[in-house]
Amino acid sequence: MSQATESDVREDGIIESVSGPVVTARDLDARMNDVVYVGSEGLMGEVIEIEGNITTIQVYEETSGVSPGEPVEGTGAPLSVDLGPGMLDAIYDGVQRPLDVLEEKMGSAYLDRGVDAPGIDLEKTWEFEPTVEAGDTVESGDIVGTVPETPSIDHKVMVPPDYEGGEVTSAESGNFTVEETVVELDNGEEIQMRQEWPVRSQRPAEEKETPTEPLISGQRVLDGLFPIAKGGTAAIPGPFGSGKTVTQHQLAKWADADIVVYVGCGERGNEMTEVIEDFPELEDPITGNALMDRTCLIANTSNMPVAARESCVYTGITIAEYFRDMGYDVALMADSTSRWAEAMREISSRLEEMPGEEGYPAYLSARLSEFYERAGYFQNINDTEGSVSVIGAVSPPGGDFSEPVTQNTLRIVKTFWALDADLAERRHFPSINWNESYSLYRDQLDPWFVENVRDDWPETRQWAIDTLDEEAELQEIVQLVGKDALPEDQQLTLEIARYLREAWLQQNAFHPTDTYCEPEKTYRIMDAIKTYNDAAFDALEAGVPVEEITDIDAAPRLNRIGVQEDYNEYIDDLEDDITSEIREMY
Repeated sequence: MSQATESDVREDGIIESVSGPVVTARDLDARMNDVVYVGSEGLMGEVIEIEGNITTIQVYEETSGVSPGEPVEGTGAPLSVDLGPGMLDAIYDGVQRPLDVLEEKMGSAYLDRGVDAPGIDLEKTWEFEPTVEAGDTVESGDIVGTVPETPSIDHKVMVPPDYEGGEVTSAESGNFTVEETVVELDNGEEIQMRQEWPVRSQRPAEEKETPTEPLISGQRVLDGLFPIAKGGTAAIPGPFGSGKTVTQHQLAKWADADIVVYVGCGERGNEMTEVIEDFPELEDPITGNALMDRTCLIANTSNMPVAARESCVYTGITIAEYFRDMGYDVALMADSTSRWAEAMREISSRLEEMPGEEGYPAYLSARLSEFYERAGYFQNINDTEGSVSVIGAVSPPGGDFSEPVTQNTLRIVKTFWALDADLAERRHFPSINWNESYSLYRDQLDPWFVENVRDDWPETRQWAIDTLDEEAELQEIVQLVGKDALPEDQQLTLEIARYLREAWLQQNAFHPTDTYCEPEKTYRIMDAIKTYNDAAFDALEAGVPVEEITDIDAAPRLNRIGVQEDYNEYIDDLEDDITSEIREMY
């Protein structure tokens, strides 16, 4: 969180009433979205409504004990984040206060109200290497130098978007703090490594483009059936215990994004603890360095003040946009947007606004749209290209997808990964229901898979989809008359679909090999099952009984492809064995 200096702060108003996280003050000279400090303890808050001389504030900390008559100090600045080197491998709360620094200040894991700290270390020095020299002309957003922030990521220092730009008069390499000037321009503008940006304002870009490259997740059901593009949006709704958080963790670990921003919005503390404990020990499959070297965590757990949930997703998306401006592909995981919506509902009810469906505010859809619309694949103002992919978990009560948050989210996002409690109970993970899920990016991403994986990727995937669809229809008949009453070709279809479910769609997130599946392996498993399908139907047409076809020794080995490190040789041998065993029957 950007810190207000003593000269910025002025004592303006007096508290008139306190209702949970909502405080009203009179005679406060402030604008909408300004940051204010409330009460004698200086609790951070944000102006959300102004009516006459009465200002309404949402406070980002517990307000117990705050009483009418206490002062309110305005800063004259909106809620902003500090942007600069030091954000990666950091853990923040919902308003970008670094939790490790706060713990150090307090000497305890339990934080007092009113404690504050800058979002990035203002005293640490960084090695700056300029990419411009005296006489060069730079414009708003241009990259003027680099800082090796982590072994994985070079932090690119940019001209702030609100600067005019001009001719460089001075640019020297060396070690500097984030507040020291590293580049000077002829118009008097001085560029530091640190910027500020208001969280509710989208950072400017030249153009939003149509994404054509997939965000490879390493999860077969996602990459194979329901891919998301770099710069795309996805929702993961599902009931409790269906695997939302583990799916988000898998995406954060293995997605081929350059930067991952993980926002824990109102979720249980032990889930964020798992992220904090696991990520430093994991290796980035792309660079081989520690996974935390490319990760920024925002932890706003369920026991933290409800109003801070409302701001944490904006904090996350602003940090993501900053790295996008450097030309990086960023993936933002929000777990979960339902808790964010519940925070809006509580604030709305305290404001006595007219409620919408199920008590949510009438502007719920607009707020969700504002958030997801900040995702995209962009041509930046500095001529680089970058993307922000947003993946939001949704926690509908009782797994009811007709509730407002899920329905409003589905109107916005283009990829829908529906988690299924029945699949989770059967221990089928990821428990993504292939009959209810969809991706609207599939057609625009097919050329990438054709060029980079296999020419027949779309056709093979469509065969798998058709087989699974047919199985869903046949299962309704099986429940009425039993499997043995079906024709032999339909019995064989059920067997092939079973292998698609168990060998291809099912994946073990805790197996060292099966946890990540590259697109080539995803294709080869699918193609191996298709090889079995083609050989089996040829044998059936030649008069071989279906029981003999499904009873071959090689077929069960399909279920073990996922755990094979040297999968190519394994699949080659398996396909030969399947074909030879079946051909021996006729």
